[in-house]
Amino acid sequence: QVQLVESGGGLVQPGGSLRLSCAASGSIFSPNTMGWYRQAPGKQRELVATITSGDRANYAESVKGLFTISRDNAKNTVYLQMNRLRPEDTAVYYCNLRVLRADYWGQGTQVTVSS
Repeated sequence: QVQLVESGGGLVQPGGSLRLSCAASGSIFSPNTMGWYRQAPGKQRELVATITSGDRANYAESVKGLFTISRDNAKNTVYLQMNRLRPEDTAVYYCNLRVLRADYWGQGTQVTVSS
């Protein structure tokens, strides 16, 4: 069984920064894609960023130039560096692993941007 554990969420002021981490454990095959999705209250879950095991990254237009996704394949860990955070970035952030046409999800971590 694959397990994903997120960390790094919290409360920050507008303009601040956070770095999220997600560590995957279990049988992780390559190639694969890891990523971050978020869901705000009353909204659909949306893609934030993804990164392949070959380090190809993809970002939502709303976070380009603000967020950076990276990964450490040796640790099976994906990171999301979030800079210049805005109130509209407030959401539960979920880590995702896609491998062998299967999706695995973490439990989510809350990010709140408020003054």
